[in-house]
Amino acid sequence: MSANLKYLSLGILVFQTTSLVLTMRYSRTLKEEGPRYLSSTAVVVAELLKIMACILLVYKDSKCSLRALNRILHDEILNKPMETLKLAIPSGIYTLQNNLLYVALSNLDAATYQVTYQLKILTTALFSVSMLSKKLGVYQWLSLVILMTGVAFVQWPSDSQELDSKELSAGSQFVGLMAVLTACFSSGFAGVYFEKILKETKQSVWIRNIQLGSFGSIFGLMGVYIYDGELVSKNGFFQGYNRLTWIVVVLQALGGLVIAAVIKYADNILKGFATSLSIILSTLISYFWLQDFVPTSIAKRMQVQSLESEIPGFQSHLPLGGL
Repeated sequence: MSANLKYLSLGILVFQTTSLVLTMRYSRTLKEEGPRYLSSTAVVVAELLKIMACILLVYKDSKCSLRALNRILHDEILNKPMETLKLAIPSGIYTLQNNLLYVALSNLDAATYQVTYQLKILTTALFSVSMLSKKLGVYQWLSLVILMTGVAFVQWPSDSQELDSKELSAGSQFVGLMAVLTACFSSGFAGVYFEKILKETKQSVWIRNIQLGSFGSIFGLMGVYIYDGELVSKNGFFQGYNRLTWIVVVLQALGGLVIAAVIKYADNILKGFATSLSIILSTLISYFWLQDFVPTSIAKRMQVQSLESEIPGFQSHLPLGGL
């Protein structure tokens, strides 16, 4: 049973990570009539869904007793205000990070985003060494250097003027790059800080996620008011929401729960394999389906150009080719 849960949680992580990147990218670049949904409100809704899911999990762990659930929430959250306040720091950082990911995916193709965002592995390692006094071996540091080299090659400018002139998104790639780099540092610090808190206390992961989500909702609502208050008052909190938007919100809320399950039933090495598989899947789907990522291989580029010249309307007839 334990082995089945381990591989099931890893499979769900691959599906969740890949699906979230692609659907978020598609939802932010899809051109529809009317106002586009606000990323700040989507972050708040995702936090609320995560809180509801964690409450249900605590309810299940308390043998489906409302009295026991109320007692646990009261004792672990309200009666321990200092423990609860410790989660305000990572919660605020996670809220900032979630908003930055929307900005990044609005300005970068899915494949470039996925590879660049893996710099969070490096920032997490650096914060782990400084904050948790962890020691990394030579092969571990070598792996991090290889990761940095790969990210550098991804961002290396192409010699092809055609690719330089081709508009991959409506925004600036520089803005997207800065957003994803900031998210990498915030993810590394918040993740290590949260790990440190978990190791110092005996509260369950679900209770900690409820505390995180509560502060995240507060910080998220503040962001909605500050940055999008005028738009919300004009067109409503759920402006631009459709079925795809709700899929993005649910996938984002699922992320925190999936990571907790992976940590519980698997380990970080297998989690790394799952993340790598997600990058490969995102790259293939981004290239073959979304058509918003072109590898810098000359042969591959010539093959695409040949198809475009031989088949009239080649790009327009592909699924989601307009992106």
